[in-house]
This record gives sequence, structure tokens and C-alpha cells, in this order.
Amino acid sequence: QVQLAESGGGLVQPGGSLRLSCTVSGFTLDYYAIGWFRQVPGKEREGVSCISGSPANTYYADSVQGRFTISRDNAKKTIYLRMNSLKPEDTAVYYCGAVIQCGPQPTVVGWGQGTQVTVSS
Repeated sequence: QVQLAESGGGLVQPGGSLRLSCTVSGFTLDYYAIGWFRQVPGKEREGVSCISGSPANTYYADSVQGRFTISRDNAKKTIYLRMNSLKPEDTAVYYCGAVIQCGPQPTVVGWGQGTQVTVSS
């Protein structure tokens, strides 16, 4: 059974940093790609970043390129999203999802429960 669990959200001031974690079970990290997505009320969930299974290629939305870094620790079965230079418009619920392949409209096979990130002074 594919299971994912996010952690690490919180309140941070503009310009600050956070690191989100996504711990998975039921599969190995070289089998599925893992994407980070975010959603604000009234808007569709959007892709933020993705790391493919093997090789571990990385992808970023234009809005976060240069500020966010996705990485993974296979031994810990955990994917990280390091978020630097945070802006108020980064405020959202962040989800990780197991996907068949990184891309514009990935097929998601499992979601985490989400973690709130709020960027505010």
C-alpha cells in the first residue's frame, strides 16, 4: 500500500526558510517519482517540484526555481523540499504525491495528508 506523510510546515517570515519532509512506505524511492504540490483555497493544486525514481532527475516550477531544492534520502525513504527566500505567495497547503512520472500532469498513485506553510510577517 502506497503511503506518504508530510511534516515540517509552519509559520515563517518573508525571506525565511523551511524544510518539508515526506516519508513514504509501501514502495521504494526508485520505483515511483515523488512530487511536491501546493494548494490554496479556491485554486487548483499545482506542481512545485518533482524528483524522478531512477535516475533522480529534478524538476521545478518557474515560480520556485532557484529558491526551492528537492532531494531524497533512500535509506530513510524520505524526500525533502528545502524552501528558501519564502514569499507570502508561497503560503499554501503542501502535499507530496507518488507519481508515475514527473511531468505537467502526472498520474498520482498516492497522496500525503498535507502540511500548512504560512509566510507572513
